[in-house]
Amino acid sequence: MIYELALVARPEATEEQLTSLKDMVAKVSKDFDGEVLLTDDWGKKTFAQIAKNGSRTGHYIYFIYRANNEANTELARLFKINEMVHKSLTIKLTDVDAEAETILKGYRTPYSKAHTGSQTDDLDRGADKDKRKFAKRKSCWFKANQVSADWKDPKTFNWLINEFGKISPARVSGISRKHHRFAETAIKRARNIGLVSHLAGRFAE
Repeated sequence: MIYELALVARPEATEEQLTSLKDMVAKVSKDFDGEVLLTDDWGKKTFAQIAKNGSRTGHYIYFIYRANNEANTELARLFKINEMVHKSLTIKLTDVDAEAETILKGYRTPYSKAHTGSQTDDLDRGADKDKRKFAKRKSCWFKANQVSADWKDPKTFNWLINEFGKISPARVSGISRKHHRFAETAIKRARNIGLVSHLAGRFAE
């Protein structure tokens, strides 16, 4: 199975401690019949909303790795007892190992330094403006432009969040119910990892 993992370390973590976290993920993946396919250090970011413990910033590290499901249980246990880990998010991308190359090639996020970009970069300006009109359409904007809402790519869903942090319903945005569910899931994941505010239309920087 192929998974993606976003790890948020405490802002005071040293380079040595960050390297230790990266090595930990690599070791657990290897111990459970897998390997880390990609490690991307996003650096220190300001949270979209102050965390419950008062933290305003965190150091983000992103991974794509192959392993069996037991690896996630072990990683969750290790993160829980590691004082440098603020929060984490693990998502299964696919059951098919052969799709790993396609996933790696398609990986882009505005938060990355090495893989910066967005799915929306390939769209023309007309399509980008159209998603903000919030009028009834003959087809779903996501389906028409072959774009999927992605929690690590706010440009794919930021237009669905108003200034109070509310998600626009499908009847207002004009997207299909299916893609509205995808967008809602992506937004909730982004909120949990600190990239999107629960109370306002703010995003991590």
